[in-house]
Amino acid sequence: MSLNCNEINLILEELDLEGAFIQDIIQPGYDTLAFYTYKEGNAKTVLICTAQNSVRINESRRKISKNDKPLRFMEFLRSRIKGCRINYCKQIGLERVILLKLSHSQDENFNMYIRLWNNAANIILCDQNDFVLDSMFRRPDKYEMKGETFIPPAVIEEKLSQAQEKFPVRNWKEILQEINPEENEKAGLNQVSYIKTFNEFIDYWYSEHASNLSRQSLLEKAEKWYNVNHSKRMAALDNLKKKIDSFKNAEQLKHQGDLILSYSYLISPSSKYLECQDYDSGKTVKILIDPQKSPQGNASEYYKNYKKALSGSEELKHDIEIAEKQIEKLDKLYQDILNEKNPVKIEQMLRRDSTPNQKKDKGHPGLDYTVDGWYILVGRDAKENDELLRHYVKGQDLWLHVRDFPGGYVFVKNQKGKTVPLNILLDAANLAVYYSKARKNTKVDLYYTQVKYLRRAKNGPKGLVIPTQEKNLCITPDKERLSRLDSLHEEAQI
Repeated sequence: MSLNCNEINLILEELDLEGAFIQDIIQPGYDTLAFYTYKEGNAKTVLICTAQNSVRINESRRKISKNDKPLRFMEFLRSRIKGCRINYCKQIGLERVILLKLSHSQDENFNMYIRLWNNAANIILCDQNDFVLDSMFRRPDKYEMKGETFIPPAVIEEKLSQAQEKFPVRNWKEILQEINPEENEKAGLNQVSYIKTFNEFIDYWYSEHASNLSRQSLLEKAEKWYNVNHSKRMAALDNLKKKIDSFKNAEQLKHQGDLILSYSYLISPSSKYLECQDYDSGKTVKILIDPQKSPQGNASEYYKNYKKALSGSEELKHDIEIAEKQIEKLDKLYQDILNEKNPVKIEQMLRRDSTPNQKKDKGHPGLDYTVDGWYILVGRDAKENDELLRHYVKGQDLWLHVRDFPGGYVFVKNQKGKTVPLNILLDAANLAVYYSKARKNTKVDLYYTQVKYLRRAKNGPKGLVIPTQEKNLCITPDKERLSRLDSLHEEAQI
């Protein structure tokens, strides 16, 4: 539950910040900020929280923990407004946006806007003309970025009287009386008797409920994340299953090729169809043919499509298996999140996929795999091969490529003092075969050497290199090994 407009006014009245100086600024987390203020011998810690369901401003008497690493917005505010005097501190109308007018002794003036909206809270520091200098959350779509002009909310007078009646201040004294009344009665005192102001109540109430509120907010975020990812993966799985259904007539293609060869004598030069009796079913069938091709050419086309269907069906089975494993992992992760009670751990689990709708920036072209601590890079075309060679690999790294066939380069990053294990070498070799024109061969020859033994072919196409001191390797492509590598790669993307 966030503060309403009338509660904000009551808190600001109790804070009485006008005339106070900002002595220090602490940012314990990405969504929380604390000002240490001083006025006429009275020091106050003003806490501002922008976390969903916990949005608030209030005085806090609790210790504010520092973040392990200084955060960007805190460092910026310290450089600009530390030591500033607060000349003005009021809510704009009843719009839950607080305006602080700040000044330095050097006649430098700032406007700070603190927006306490549950789903769009932010802190924006502007110059005196409302040009944005920086904000806690940079939101280009709302013009809350450096160099933009901040537009304060318009005050609609008609809403002011309605808001005063619609959003009453919580009866905090009654709420306190309901806190563990039996214990209070036995002890003969109120365990929260130190609370005398609305600020103190808000500080107490949120400190007691913050973890539950935070967990609730994170679970809502997790539900949206799960629904988006689950529907996308289910749609992808459905498409794969539809494709594999289209390959179910593979045997029929082969049978039609056989019929064309068996009844080739019935085909006239201008025929677009072969009409014959199917010796399996006894029925009369019509088979589409190309009049510009010979009977053998037409049969060969049907056999070719038959082989494609078989090969495509096998690959699709592999893809379906991976897709189903991804959905299982997603379901398990979501269930783990629902079972987790600690909000910090929930946030960490969600952070594994903080941007589910975008591809993660790998920082390099091609694909990458991490297997037993070894890092493998794969270029899939000439451009990626060339980029990897120029910018992402070094002399001691291992290079692999299929012999006598065009294809991608595979690199195994060097580990000082270690030799690449046979298992990793075979993983890299299978990847090299898979991303080459030799993918369908039953036996494939490769060569490998260190990157320092490669030299570019003079006047050759992009990425073409000539290896020296190379060693030979002959493998049979291993589908199970590739399946395992694909699973590792997909798991890293979740």
